[in-house]
Amino acid sequence: MRVNIKNGYWKSIASVLTGSAVAQAIPILGALVLARIFSPAEFGLYASWLGVVLFISVVITGRFETSLAVEDDGDPRKMAFISTLVATAIASLSLLFLLAVATVVFPVILQKMAPWLLFCAVPTALAIATVQTWQSWAAAEGAYRKLTVIRIANAAAITISQIVFGFFQPDATVLAFGYLAGGLVACALCTKLMPVGKLPAEHKKFDSIKAFWRRQRRFPLFSLPADAINTAAAQLPIIIVASRFGAEAAGLLAMTIRILAAPLGLLGKSVLDVFKRHAATHYREFGECRDIYIQTFKVLSAGSLVFLVGLFFLSESLFVIAFGEQWRFSGTIAIWMLPYFALAFVASPLSYMVYIAGRQHLDLFWQISLLVMTFVSLTVPADYADALKIYSGGYALLYVIYIIMSYRFSLGARK
Repeated sequence: MRVNIKNGYWKSIASVLTGSAVAQAIPILGALVLARIFSPAEFGLYASWLGVVLFISVVITGRFETSLAVEDDGDPRKMAFISTLVATAIASLSLLFLLAVATVVFPVILQKMAPWLLFCAVPTALAIATVQTWQSWAAAEGAYRKLTVIRIANAAAITISQIVFGFFQPDATVLAFGYLAGGLVACALCTKLMPVGKLPAEHKKFDSIKAFWRRQRRFPLFSLPADAINTAAAQLPIIIVASRFGAEAAGLLAMTIRILAAPLGLLGKSVLDVFKRHAATHYREFGECRDIYIQTFKVLSAGSLVFLVGLFFLSESLFVIAFGEQWRFSGTIAIWMLPYFALAFVASPLSYMVYIAGRQHLDLFWQISLLVMTFVSLTVPADYADALKIYSGGYALLYVIYIIMSYRFSLGARK
C-alpha cells in the first residue's frame, strides 16, 4: 500500500527538530565554557564515569520504555508507562543495596574511586532513565511540544549546573554532581508538564503491572542485553583509550564524540520520535511500513552526506576556533570517526524497526558483533590512530548491515 506521509509526518518531524535544535545547541554552547574550565584529563575521567552511568540507566529500565510506541493509545500506554517506572525503581533500589553491601565487604573499592563518584552513579542513572521514559511516553503519544520542552529543560539544567559548580571546583566530581542535579530538576519538570493522572480501577492493581511485564517480556529478554551491549560498546572506547593511552587522550576522544553526536542527536532523534509512532501504527494496520521507511531513509542519507562533506574539510579549524589550540587533535580524531557517525546518522533512527517487527533476537546478535569488533579494534593495534581508524571503519560496516536488516523488517507482509 502506497502511503503519502509528506504532510503530517514531516510537519511533526520539523516541530520536534526545531525544539531538538535548541536542546542540542545548549550542551554545545556549554562545551565552549566547560572546555575552558576543565582540563582534558578531568573531562576524560568524567566521561569514563558517565559511560558507566549511562550503561546502568539502560539496564535498570529493562528496556520497557522502548515498548511504549507499540502499545495502544490511552490507558494501556499509560499503564505501560507506570509499569516501566516501577520496574526502574525496583532495579535501582536493588542495585544501590548491592553497591552498599559491596563497599562493606570490599572496602578497597572506596580507595580506588572517589566515594561521591561511586554512590551518585545509581541516583544519576535513575534520573536519566526516568527522564528518558517520560520522553518515550511523550513521543508515543504524539505530544511533541511537551517532548521538546522536556529535552530543552533537561539539557539546560545539566549544562548550567555543571558550569556553575565548575567555577568553584573544576574537577570530574563536580561535573558528575552537576549532571545529577540537572537530572533531578528535569524529573521534577516532567511530573508537572505531563502528569500521569487517574487510571481506571482495573489498572490500579499490581497484577496489571505484572501483566505488562509478561506481555512485553521480549524487551528485557532480548532488547535489554542488546541495548546494554550497545551502550557498553559506545562507552568502551573512552574506557579503553583511558587505560591504554591516558586520561588526556580519552578526554580528546570524549570531546570529539560529544560534538559529532550533536547533529546525530539533532535530526536523528527528531526523526526517530516521529518515525516510531507512524511506522508502528502503519505496521499494526497493514503489516508493513516500507514507504515510510524509504522516504525517511532518503532524507537521512541526504543529511548524512552534508554532515560528512562539511566535517571533512572544516573539523580541525572548527575545534581550534571553538575550544582552543589544546583541542586541535579532537578535530583530527573527528575526521577519523566520520565513516562511523555518517552511517550512524542514517541507521540509528531506522533501528526502531527491530521493535516494531518483533525481531529483537537478531538485534542482540548484531550488538554482540559490535561489542566484539569494538574491543578487538581498540585493543589489538598498538598505535592510537590505527585503533580509532579501524574502530570507525568496522562500526560503519556493521551499520550498513543494520540498514539492510531494518529495511527487510519494514517489508513485513510484502516479503
